[in-house]
Amino acid sequence: MSASMVRATVRAVSKRKILPTRAALTLTPSAVNKIRILLQDKPEYIGLKVGVRTRGCNGLTYTLDYTKDREKSDEEVLQDGVRVFIAKKAQLTLLGTEMDFVESKLSSEFVFNNPNIKGTCGCGESFNI
Repeated sequence: MSASMVRATVRAVSKRKILPTRAALTLTPSAVNKIRILLQDKPEYIGLKVGVRTRGCNGLTYTLDYTKDREKSDEEVLQDGVRVFIAKKAQLTLLGTEMDFVESKLSSEFVFNNPNIKGTCGCGESFNI
């Protein structure tokens, strides 16, 4: 697996209800468009892979990498022609999560709106469940 390619922020969702779906992860149209743009010039990659690792002051953080193949234990999310693979270790932490791409004057990043999160750090990079 290569080094992480983009920055991601985690948000605990408490003020709005994200409806449960059959997919482990749902993508907003903005996220779908950004993933499509990222993969456009990289035909050797089949999608993005979301993982989780121990980091930060609150315990866990998500990682995003390009992937060339699907591992046996990966969960595949196919939405609007875009493929996102979820590593086995991250599957339970992502259930019911919405992945969005947000751009502002100062930053552009993927944001995980996760209803399972119990707490996040002040900067939004790490979380606990």
